[in-house]
Amino acid sequence: MGKLTVRALRAVLVVVLGGTVFVQALMMWALATDPEDGSLPLTPLRVITILGMVSAQVALVCVWRLVTMVRRGTVFSHAAFRYVDGVVGAIVAAALVWFAVTVLNAPGQRDDPGVTVIMGGIGVAILGVALIVLVLRMLLAQAVTRDVEAAQMQAELDEVI
Repeated sequence: MGKLTVRALRAVLVVVLGGTVFVQALMMWALATDPEDGSLPLTPLRVITILGMVSAQVALVCVWRLVTMVRRGTVFSHAAFRYVDGVVGAIVAAALVWFAVTVLNAPGQRDDPGVTVIMGGIGVAILGVALIVLVLRMLLAQAVTRDVEAAQMQAELDEVI
């Protein structure tokens, strides 16, 4: 992975992390100062937004660590699994948060239930992303196994020579 790519990705991660912290701060401020007007359940939505931002932040930190491991050439190790598992967990948590938003929004969509169905479909798509990352984790596991086997064969070859 090139230096420019790593720097660009880290810049994006920093901007997104800053944005999520900003949104969390706004939601905390709104929870403390803004009363509900009764049209929507604002307090649960604000709490859900804060939790959704936490799941995004966990994924961002895990991706940062994985990029660091790629840059150092240590990504094909067992240590990488905890960060990939963190990304999978964060994506699943984000899907659950989205389903909670869907449930809170559903009573207001009685006249047009298609919105709720679409929101449910988006939640399923988010879970699909978690499954894709899980498949990538399996590929990482195969690569780590091959890397260990190659190291063992190299050690045996070194002994022969």
